[in-house]
Amino acid sequence: MSSLLNLPGIGDISGDAGFSKIERTSDGRFQSGQQGVQAIVTTGDKKVEFVDFGTHTLAYVKSALGYPAYYPVHPAQIERPVKAVLMDLDGTSVRSEEFWIWIIEQTTASLLKNPKFQLEQEDIPFVSGHSVSEHLKYCIKKYCPEASLEDARNFYFEHVNREMKEIMEGRGRENAFVPTPGLKDFLFALKEMGIKIGLVTSGLYEKAWPEILSAFKTLKMGDPKDFYDAIISAGFPLRKGSVGTLGELSPKPHPWLYAETCAVGLGIGFEERNHVICIEDSGAGVCSGRIAGYPTIGLAGGNIESSGTMPMCQHYCNTLEDILKIIKEG
Repeated sequence: MSSLLNLPGIGDISGDAGFSKIERTSDGRFQSGQQGVQAIVTTGDKKVEFVDFGTHTLAYVKSALGYPAYYPVHPAQIERPVKAVLMDLDGTSVRSEEFWIWIIEQTTASLLKNPKFQLEQEDIPFVSGHSVSEHLKYCIKKYCPEASLEDARNFYFEHVNREMKEIMEGRGRENAFVPTPGLKDFLFALKEMGIKIGLVTSGLYEKAWPEILSAFKTLKMGDPKDFYDAIISAGFPLRKGSVGTLGELSPKPHPWLYAETCAVGLGIGFEERNHVICIEDSGAGVCSGRIAGYPTIGLAGGNIESSGTMPMCQHYCNTLEDILKIIKEG
């Protein structure tokens, strides 16, 4: 296995891990060999670029909406005792990605006025794991460049509201929200160990909350608000006639959702970040957790491999049971 480079704060990057070298950052600010820059690499999905200065690394998180940002990348390793676990929702706690990708597909079909429209396999890393607006912007650029984001969002929420109403009334798409195998045992095991649990999602509240409610109802676990120590979503959508909250410009792979859940929701400061484990199944998610400073474990079944973000994982596991072993035994 050939080595691409050793990235400060992340570690050795193998040549087949999904990262690739580029000459300059996409905003043109940094170029390899200039201003102390040793190398620049990008994730397979091109969503995050890493600038290697030899002693430290900056992560450049791109934005389809025009608001990118640079963040320092801090070294991360699991330290004992583990004080908290931060868990993603879609794909990690609840198997729902196919449903939300279908909603994006339906939205694009509405924009195109083509009910037979289908996304391609190569689209999947770009329509999961990020914000709704990022997903829609990608589809607009590729399939209907004459369409507006505003029209896309209107169609999106039209589909969401209809489908959510159907699901909550016992109809709608079957198996839209299925608890990840082993979720109940995993969560109760963490509780027994005295580990705090935070639920973190880039999903807007109106789509995220029915998911976790559905999962807890299926598992007979009561009210999620009583179980989790902190829950954060991307907030409420900004639409004419209503008040929105910040979320569409600061989702994964930006670090803020994870940082706020832990530092504010759980009261665990940055200096204790290595005692906190982030669990994710998406490329955007593992980048978000690591840029926030937390050691991150990837869960198979999402798009980590296809998005070329495997180097952001301290471990990569097939099941929650495997992750629990790491938490218990190291």
